[in-house]
Formats: sequence, C-alpha cells, structure tokens
Amino acid sequence: MALGAIALVAALVFAGCGDTVLDATKTEEQLQASLSKSLGEKVSSVDCPSDIEVEKGKTFTCSVKMQKGEDQTVTLEIRNSDADVSVTDIRGSNE
Repeated sequence: MALGAIALVAALVFAGCGDTVLDATKTEEQLQASLSKSLGEKVSSVDCPSDIEVEKGKTFTCSVKMQKGEDQTVTLEIRNSDADVSVTDIRGSNE
C-alpha cells in the first residue's frame, strides 16, 4: 500500500486556552473510512488521542482494530497549520 496516498483533512477545534487541537472524532472517522478503502478490509474501530495540538511536522499514533481482529498502530503526521494529516506508517500487532 502506498502510504502517501492516504491523506486526511482533520477539522480544527479551538481550545479555550488559545491552543488549536485536532478534532479527534473527525480524524478517527476519516481514518476509518480511508483505511477501509485503501486496505480493502473493514476497520472496526479507531482510537486517536484527543489533545493533539496542530503543529506542522508533529506526529501521533492512533490504534486501529480491523474487522478480522488484528490490531494496527497507525502513525500520522500533521502536514500544515490547516490540520491536514497523512499516514506515515502502519504496523500490525504481529510485527
């Protein structure tokens, strides 16, 4: 799979303290749809952290559970201040 082909646009949430953080729910929904399509296997669930500040080049990981039961860890990178993110790595539980 070409990881560069998976790019997501995450919505921003503006926290009260002035920091800009990713919308974890939207990121999870988009990652689930994108991975299901690109991997050709249904994704059962995605869990991303909810406190990721938008900062170009910052990376974070999400836990992904495939329908067949395999757990994956997906690394995403924030590409710009608009909170566009790209998948940079996918690792299975058996790697």
